[in-house]
Amino acid sequence: MVAGRTGVPPRDLENVARRTVGQPAAATRTSTLGATLRADVTELTVSCLSMAVGVGDAPTTSDEDIAELGGRAAQWAREGVPLRAVLGVYHEGIQMGWDLVSERATGNLKAVAKAFVALSERISTAASASYVDELQAVASEHHTAAHTVVTALLSGHNARSVARQSGIELADSFTVLAVSIAAHPDESNPALPRAVTARRKLRRVQAELALVCDRSPLSMLSAEGGTILVPGERDDEWVATLVERMSVAAETAVTATVATSSVNDVPAASDQVHELLDLAQQLRRPAGVYRMTDLVLEYQLTRPGPGRAYLSRVLVPLDNSPELLETLEIHINHDLNRQRSARQLHLHTNTVDYRLKRIAHLTGFDPTRPSGMRHLQAALVARKLEAISPSA
Repeated sequence: MVAGRTGVPPRDLENVARRTVGQPAAATRTSTLGATLRADVTELTVSCLSMAVGVGDAPTTSDEDIAELGGRAAQWAREGVPLRAVLGVYHEGIQMGWDLVSERATGNLKAVAKAFVALSERISTAASASYVDELQAVASEHHTAAHTVVTALLSGHNARSVARQSGIELADSFTVLAVSIAAHPDESNPALPRAVTARRKLRRVQAELALVCDRSPLSMLSAEGGTILVPGERDDEWVATLVERMSVAAETAVTATVATSSVNDVPAASDQVHELLDLAQQLRRPAGVYRMTDLVLEYQLTRPGPGRAYLSRVLVPLDNSPELLETLEIHINHDLNRQRSARQLHLHTNTVDYRLKRIAHLTGFDPTRPSGMRHLQAALVARKLEAISPSA
């Protein structure tokens, strides 16, 4: 008798496997699987058991047999079965084989144990590789399908039809975000490949985006930003949390503009939020989340014309007094709070008051009165926009 031979007839292996798979511990592991996959568990367990028992008779198992056995993990990857559960089934069969061999073996058990360890490693490696390869293929297929659906949504061309063909469920409404991702500090490090650093940043953002969203969001992102379509209408707090988590993942500042729309209005909503994002960046607004309500005055003033040209000239009398322009802008940014404005300017509040009076005298608009401040705030925005794109 060969060392390690079990004496277990092949026809009995399936009965052993079925009894083991039916035990409470194993039944718990497979309870979430469908009937077809539960049957696959038994079949796979039999295969692992048979291969493991055969170690006593044929210490070397061919690469082809190992690859075929490991390849069965691919189907489970596509079905969404966790890798931990898949490897558990493989190891169950191998463990059963070891129990049979060790109980009945004669001769050099140490040699058989070494062969078992080697076999277990080969099977685990083959199964893991097959699972990961299939998972990557599935992810690639979904990415391609999602990209196709996003393109259809943004162009307004047969989005529902494209979504059905791609196997993606389309919501009735979307929260549309235009996103700008600032450069990571490492992207300016000459010792590091910029493209690699940027790509890693993007992957972290995409991973965080998938975690925050219940289902994979539809997005078209680069390392600099892009468009995100989140199914349903999300409130301000949810969007703020999403952008904050994206910023943490990116390890840099993220600015987003947001709107909600129906499926048919996604193209218009996308155009609007990207226009708002450009505006926020042109005005050097701090990173964060902006809606139309936050930039409505600035948005309206982006339209060149005689009104904007007039407003931009309101502040010309302050050109020779840059400290007055600075005071006005800081005062507006602090919601007209004199104390906070004074702290940032490192001045006494009386000095701030004096400068505000000077602004009123030179421009004709009093920044301490609502009517005057409205004109001055609009004038500041118009002045910046005229510098970027002058009216005809």
